[in-house]
Amino acid sequence: MRTTNAFLLGAILLAGAGLTGPAAWCASAADADDSAAMHMHHHMMPGTMRTTAEYTLPAVKLVRDDGKTVSLPDELNDGRPVILTFIYTTCTTICPMVSQTLERLQAQLGAERDKVHIVSISIDPEQDTPARLRTYAAKFDAGPEWQHYTGTVAASIAAQRAFNVYRGDKMNHTPVTFVRAAPGKPWLRIDGFATPADLLGAYHDAVASN
Repeated sequence: MRTTNAFLLGAILLAGAGLTGPAAWCASAADADDSAAMHMHHHMMPGTMRTTAEYTLPAVKLVRDDGKTVSLPDELNDGRPVILTFIYTTCTTICPMVSQTLERLQAQLGAERDKVHIVSISIDPEQDTPARLRTYAAKFDAGPEWQHYTGTVAASIAAQRAFNVYRGDKMNHTPVTFVRAAPGKPWLRIDGFATPADLLGAYHDAVASN
């Protein structure tokens, strides 16, 4: 059987090739050894899936990584295009890959990065304090346009349910990214590991169609 490090390296290589993993891919460091054996028995599904959907934002309060309590609808409806993901800081597989993609996207946006709101919402708010989110964000050189959010468990679940990503347990988390041009516009949902080029293209397409 492979070691945990070998498994994680394989996961990163598969993600770079555009392959998506099963729900169980998102593991915490404490569960890495057990999850490695479990992951090897799951079938890998190729590519990403894109759909367009309307989502009703719940009127919940979240806590931004700067410690400020904010309204989720207000944060997402400030007029900027939004790129949204769900993560948690102790995840060792899906979340670092998604965050690395957003880090590269920031660089590829160039001068346009100030016009975009990149949002990462924690699905483990009991552990992910604003301070922990700031530390996590710093690992990926998150600029001021990329903010991380936590809050109560109820608020996090409400946000997850609103975007149809709630799976009952953080270990069942899957890679999903959402892109929207402006308030009132539909969301592009990308299930699977989108590349920076995928997201940059989705952003430009959304802005062009707005």
